[in-house]
Amino acid sequence: MGIDIAGIQAALKGYKIDGWLLYDFQGSNPIARKVVGFQEGTMLTRRWWYWIPQSGEVTRLHSVIEPTNLDFLPGKKILFLSWRDMTEHLQELMKNATTIAMEYSPHCAIPYLSRVDAGTIELVRSLGKKVVSSKDLVQFFESRWTDEQLAMHHEAERKLMTIKDGAFAEIGARLRRGQRTTEYDIQQWMWERFEAEGLTSYDEPIVAVNENSANPHYGPTGEKHAEIRKGDFVLIDYWAKLRRHDAVYADYTWTGFCGRSPSERHREIFQVVIGARDAAVAYLKERGAKKETPYGWEVDDVSRGYIAARGFGKYFIHRTGHNIGLEVHGNGAHIDNLETQDDRRLIPRTCFSIEPGVYLPKEFGVRSEIDVYMGENFDIRVTGQPIQRELVSVDVGS
Repeated sequence: MGIDIAGIQAALKGYKIDGWLLYDFQGSNPIARKVVGFQEGTMLTRRWWYWIPQSGEVTRLHSVIEPTNLDFLPGKKILFLSWRDMTEHLQELMKNATTIAMEYSPHCAIPYLSRVDAGTIELVRSLGKKVVSSKDLVQFFESRWTDEQLAMHHEAERKLMTIKDGAFAEIGARLRRGQRTTEYDIQQWMWERFEAEGLTSYDEPIVAVNENSANPHYGPTGEKHAEIRKGDFVLIDYWAKLRRHDAVYADYTWTGFCGRSPSERHREIFQVVIGARDAAVAYLKERGAKKETPYGWEVDDVSRGYIAARGFGKYFIHRTGHNIGLEVHGNGAHIDNLETQDDRRLIPRTCFSIEPGVYLPKEFGVRSEIDVYMGENFDIRVTGQPIQRELVSVDVGS
């Protein structure tokens, strides 16, 4: 899919920004590469720029060493020999522009957007330009899903749900046989099924028992893992996408108990967490019904407030959710007013996780994670069906 120059220029006009200056050096700005539709295998070892003015001709600016390597992009081509040439061409390109959007976030408030180094920002400012964040442009032209991507997400979702059910069943079968099994064993069991189902992921699933589940990013390894026994609390966090071009991720977390009777403490914390999850979804649906889109930080406040009101606020130690795209942690708006204050509105055709958690040190942690897709008409669709309503009861026998 080619770059939408007309759409970008219309958006620039709406935001009253004179132009979008896309810049990359050896992959330092993956957002720029995604926006222009960077072709795999293209060699670009030097700095390159792509200038999209609010109106008029777009221009690509890159080194004479690689004269044809951006020819897949529309617009005028300018080649530079020296750094002096490059700077002079930039000045000429933007001579009628004052406000320039780049992948920059003031004070690095949203690290996902801070892709252009400080020195390059200084260079552009030295040319008399005001640099503003491309945050809203990125959402519209990098983070929105196509219909094909949504379909691939649902296909990955179905495969992942089957694998998750199989993992809990495998734990039970091994314990009923009296077979020693560990977090690592089940993680690798799932990993093998990812491969068999045509799924890929940047990392292996999280399988965590008891106090290990109180560490949100715990991951078992061949050297460091715990045994899973009858009476244990188990958390499984799993994320993957189809092994296809432009596939997007699905990302879920479920929890269970190895036996028939989890403790009252397990049940209490689980109910608090799913209550926070459901409160966030209800808020999204309420706003969507009014054709309104909240800021990411507002949704975080809803789920965080629910947990805090029940006395567990200090144990909810991460944001409520993150954007999902080609990477599991995408570049669109996050559900966050803790780690950052994400001041971007959630927009149609984007997907994000809702995953509140309560983590009790030296005891256990509960997280319930679903994915939410906002449709074109602001309808809220929860993926990861069926949604977990009760702790999984793992049949371990008598």
